[in-house]
Amino acid sequence: MAEDSYADLRRQLEQKKEELSARLERITANLRRGYHPDSKERAKELEDSEVVDALGNEARTEIAKVAAALRRIDAGEYGICNECGSEIDRGRLEVHPYARKCIDCARIDEHRKAHTL
Repeated sequence: MAEDSYADLRRQLEQKKEELSARLERITANLRRGYHPDSKERAKELEDSEVVDALGNEARTEIAKVAAALRRIDAGEYGICNECGSEIDRGRLEVHPYARKCIDCARIDEHRKAHTL
């Protein structure tokens, strides 16, 4: 599919990247604030920081996926399954805009992962 046909998905990806970046900035600011001098309060704050840090890691991972999808759009490789080379269904891309696999290959991959655990 031509790059022009992905203009709406590009906008969606760029907006998602902005939202995630803003969230990551808030998380980073939260982690940098000082801790309470009271030991019980500090313990609670450290516990909360672990949760916040995990959220930050999730945001970084998602930002990387979005950035990779934008690079694929720029390279003319967006919407092509990286497993079988077939076109990824438009509906799948609208729901999961950084999908790298068609639904069939994704199902096979999930099945394979489920049986190797």
